[in-house]
Amino acid sequence: MQKPIRALAFDFGASSGRAILGMFDGEKIALTEVHRFSNDPVDVHGTTYWDTLRLFFEIKQGILKAKLAGGFDCIGIDTWGVDFGLLDEFGCLVENPIHYRDLRTKGMIEEAFKVIPKEEFYKKTGIQFMELNTVFQLLSLRKYRPHILERAHRLLFTPDLFAYMLTGEMHTEYSIATTSQMIDIETRTWSGEILDKFGIPRRLFTDIVPSGTVTGQLSPDVCRECGVEPVPVIAVCGHDTQSAISAVPSSEKDFVFLSSGTWSLFGTELDAPIVNEKSLEINVTNEGGYGGVTGFLKNIIGLWLIQESRRQWAREGQNYSYADLERLALESKPFRCFIDPDAPEFVPRGDIPQRVRDYCAKTGQYVPQTVGEIMRCIYESLAMKYRQTLEKISACTEKTYGVIHVIGGGVKDTLLCRMTANACGVPVKAGPIEATVLGNIAVQLIAEGAVRDIAEARQIVSRSETVRDYLPEDVDAWREAFAAYTQATA
Repeated sequence: MQKPIRALAFDFGASSGRAILGMFDGEKIALTEVHRFSNDPVDVHGTTYWDTLRLFFEIKQGILKAKLAGGFDCIGIDTWGVDFGLLDEFGCLVENPIHYRDLRTKGMIEEAFKVIPKEEFYKKTGIQFMELNTVFQLLSLRKYRPHILERAHRLLFTPDLFAYMLTGEMHTEYSIATTSQMIDIETRTWSGEILDKFGIPRRLFTDIVPSGTVTGQLSPDVCRECGVEPVPVIAVCGHDTQSAISAVPSSEKDFVFLSSGTWSLFGTELDAPIVNEKSLEINVTNEGGYGGVTGFLKNIIGLWLIQESRRQWAREGQNYSYADLERLALESKPFRCFIDPDAPEFVPRGDIPQRVRDYCAKTGQYVPQTVGEIMRCIYESLAMKYRQTLEKISACTEKTYGVIHVIGGGVKDTLLCRMTANACGVPVKAGPIEATVLGNIAVQLIAEGAVRDIAEARQIVSRSETVRDYLPEDVDAWREAFAAYTQATA
């Protein structure tokens, strides 16, 4: 390689976003954060929106700062899944995109099953049923605000929407499309049957492009405003989970991962989807990944429970650091009570600590009183959920996994990593923290011809990042407690 390649990755989470430069010298990827910004939902008259135009302003700020930091050769964008913007025939937003935690989808799964039975729906898409999925958001629009759909000409998922704002080109990247629950798992394109039965206009949807496709270049307007030359914008795995999976530093073909952040995504990577009664029973998803592989995984509410609890205590005038919460949890007695992290009452924003107490009271368990007891309950319940999910994934794939790769921001939560190893009874390899960004950059490098394939990219990630090992401890005590968890959450 004649000169290092500098890839600019934009990574959006539910509460913040970053612009990170990745410089690849042929051996390792060195990361430099050039811009960080908050991602704050906005509530207006009972509806929760994303502040999309502000986020695009932050993208341009990231481009400016990346220019000042030495420039860049390409751009990739990844975000959370399922959410979208609707554009009119002139390419303008019909309304601000609505947040997946908005309550408009309540009851829409049941409405959908009246039209397409659950088993048939799952067989067609292979996607986990969650009220926040795109198809249920569109069903809500169809039922309660049909005038919005009538005005809409195109639908773009969040990473594709930002790419359109940068380039003027409209495309839909494969991995983000699969989060919609509207992709036919056999044809890997939009399911006309699902769209027609639910009355969702086909005109909304653009062609699907594979992950790693160059979808355009920075537009003249953006180049003039930011003072940069046009560079390619690459449709990396737009769904942040799939970007993270692309950076799992495993040399084994069969591996299991836990992408730990606001959401926990627990699963493995397969050459072909698994869609059968067992996978439907455990509500596991088959999402599209780089190179057409399947991310066979389970969505679990993750660090959201800790983040939102911390925000609630701050609203009450008690400001705890994450280190404080971890310390208080460790000071509390273990295995006193459990919650099911995926119980529907834990999805909306609000008073998570009180909901934990209510859940424990409802299930006849000890009701946690202190901050430490609530945190201990949350931490242990997450670890137990991971064990339960590992068992179910293994049952579906008929494979055993000797190690769990924990990737993402949750790597910094050493207590949860330790508890995960203890609960699951297998070693945890924690890292990289910046898995999503590294996966984003890796796909850019492959598209630019600097890296051969995803296997080589994973080797590069292994050389670039430190991985920490956690060995199981107190396995017998955790095994006994798992029985109590199963009973409390049945």
